[in-house]
Amino acid sequence: MKLNYTPESAEGLPAEDASIYERVRQRRGGRLLPLDRALLHSPQLTDGWNSLLGAVRTKGCLSDDLREICILRPALINRAWFEWNHHAPIFEAAPGVTAAHIDVLSQLHPAGQGALNDRQWAVLRYSDAMTKDVSVPDEVFDELRRLQFNEQEIVEITLTCAAYNMVSRFLVALDVGEANGSVPAVVASHE
Repeated sequence: MKLNYTPESAEGLPAEDASIYERVRQRRGGRLLPLDRALLHSPQLTDGWNSLLGAVRTKGCLSDDLREICILRPALINRAWFEWNHHAPIFEAAPGVTAAHIDVLSQLHPAGQGALNDRQWAVLRYSDAMTKDVSVPDEVFDELRRLQFNEQEIVEITLTCAAYNMVSRFLVALDVGEANGSVPAVVASHE
């Protein structure tokens, strides 16, 4: 990483900062990731980040497969391999997901939807548009409507993709986890 990681322990920190460390550690199941140890250089902003990303990951209505598509596409497009390596197993564990699904997701320019169902493909296309161009073409948005995504789902797709674009850009800019140069094998096979 381009910065030093913060200590694993909050020992010696002011009580407010120590409580932020503890909230992050609780969300992570008792441990701190390299991402957390980079963010914790700014405890107050880390607290907001932790709250937002915790909600995106655990409080929404999206199914695991759709949520992870919104996370993995920015990771792939932005070459955030730390993010990809953390989230690809979550996607692969989602009900009904096979190696053929991850194969499509790992292609920067997929030739077609392959194993993805129509809803997964629409979310992939929406996430790609948001990540590559920011503006989403009407035909890509209209596909979500045609597939009967409700307004809450559309907001959560948009927010998840936007949040993980933020995450990926932070990870890559600072080379968190020293992963920038480590293209995952499944992705490298398509380059």
